[in-house]
Amino acid sequence: MENELTLKRFIDIRRDLGYTQAEFAKLLGISSTTADIERGRTKLSGKVVTELLKQFKINPLWLFGESEQQYLETSRVSVIPKVVTVDSQERDNMVLVNAKAAAGYPQNIQDTSWYQQLPAFDFPIPEFRNATYRGFQVEGDSMLPNLKPGEWVLAKAVENIDEVNPNKMYVVVLQDAVLVKKIERRPNSNNVTLISLNETYPPYEIKPFQIQEIWQVSSKITFGVDATTEKGLLRQLQESMEELKSQLKPN
Repeated sequence: MENELTLKRFIDIRRDLGYTQAEFAKLLGISSTTADIERGRTKLSGKVVTELLKQFKINPLWLFGESEQQYLETSRVSVIPKVVTVDSQERDNMVLVNAKAAAGYPQNIQDTSWYQQLPAFDFPIPEFRNATYRGFQVEGDSMLPNLKPGEWVLAKAVENIDEVNPNKMYVVVLQDAVLVKKIERRPNSNNVTLISLNETYPPYEIKPFQIQEIWQVSSKITFGVDATTEKGLLRQLQESMEELKSQLKPN
């Protein structure tokens, strides 16, 4: 039957992902449980190997001990925005995702109609034309002292995970949460480490496929007291834009 290394790797994948034998079997389309595979009684079928590759980017050669590279195309995990919102002239506009909306964002990430209920702004500034920006409200204190709870950041869409820079801050949209973090890729590790600036929060590792979108924080948007109306928000947003624009200009 399967060699021991293959069985060990199969079990490791399941444990790393945090599934029980029954849950994992269901995901892979096997009846009842993966126990027989893990005991070496049932052969690892081509269908299971295909599902591991399709769902979790597991390299079949790694599984069979022929390669040390566990994931295929880790960099190809697409973190590009799932929905790009446009205004009436079909130009990208910027949606603001407040803390309350952020709670539902991961689940509604593909649902165009969901975005339509969020305030959106068109940017009259040409520098912001060729990229997709989104505003996010920061929740919690994990990024203190730089970002306070309730503050807003303006963030630019990142196309692929290889573009992340350990010195920058990012809005990371996972399957169940929207977080602001620094991102580190450790050498020889397929995992991604999320780091808080507030040292009371320890860094933690996640798998690239757990990330739905990444947005690079360009600047903080400071909304003053009169930002309670959409008009006030817009005016202050434009002031923030102008400030950012001056920073973008080469010295």
